[in-house]
Amino acid sequence: MYGYLFRRVLATVPVMLFVAFFVFMLLHMSPGDPAEIIAGNFATPEQVQEIRRALGLERPLHTQFLSWLHSVSQGDLGKSIYSGQDVTRLIAQRIEPTLILTLLTILIAITFAIPMGVLAAWKRNTWIDKTIMSLAVLGFSVPAFVLGYVLIYIGSVSLEIFPTQGYRSIFKDPGSALMHLALPALTLGAVFVALIARMTRATMLDVLSEDYIRTAFAKGLPTHKVLIRHGLKNAMVPIVTTIGLGIALLIGGVVVTESVFAIPGLGRLTVDAVLRKDYPVIQGMILLFSLIYVFLNLLIDLSYVLFDPRIKY
Repeated sequence: MYGYLFRRVLATVPVMLFVAFFVFMLLHMSPGDPAEIIAGNFATPEQVQEIRRALGLERPLHTQFLSWLHSVSQGDLGKSIYSGQDVTRLIAQRIEPTLILTLLTILIAITFAIPMGVLAAWKRNTWIDKTIMSLAVLGFSVPAFVLGYVLIYIGSVSLEIFPTQGYRSIFKDPGSALMHLALPALTLGAVFVALIARMTRATMLDVLSEDYIRTAFAKGLPTHKVLIRHGLKNAMVPIVTTIGLGIALLIGGVVVTESVFAIPGLGRLTVDAVLRKDYPVIQGMILLFSLIYVFLNLLIDLSYVLFDPRIKY
């Protein structure tokens, strides 16, 4: 296992190097002079030259990349052009609401999606199955920003239960923080629930057709034990893989959802950086999201052995 872990970690190095090179080239692939794009249409030549010096654009391209890569490897993502603060500091200030929102979304998705998928497979081709799959299709079809505004109208405007926007730190007021994140988590979780529920149903249908399932029923085991202990456990590998792939949907959905609910997280920071053409912040966000995605995929690969002992590293 340790050899497999070492090889998997080693394999992430070229992936992250490619991502780093792509992120670095974002600034140079933009049409026109990057310094003029960042400075805007009304900047003076002196301001443009100052930005060029600040970004090191007067140096050769390979020298810029190596210098930037060295800084990134030490945790220095540069300074925001708009605010002048360190990008690492900006990320640290905004990571709490995004992290809590992501964890809450995953918790909601797993809590509802897996039982829905198991039930749909067990009640195959009945009205229960059709209802659950119709809800899954609806979850895929409705855009996140539309669902967000609908939930705001229902939960905040009509029922006046949840706050409309904003965020309170969970370390200062846990109850208020969860109330602020409830609607955003439901908005993000809709697609995630639909994805996991459909995969759970498809995988469970294959497992329930196996001989050992029929044998378990023939022995008189209760239905819930057969479905969970013998069925779901053997269907978990594809489900866990789907959960990992769904993290990519969450990363994209966080950007939209935090903008709709005015949550000061990483998604909102990314949107603001794009609108302001704050390239150091954009580069830092892409690197961070890529690193998280690679790390989660590594954890998912390692978790397979917990669900299927036949898997050897």
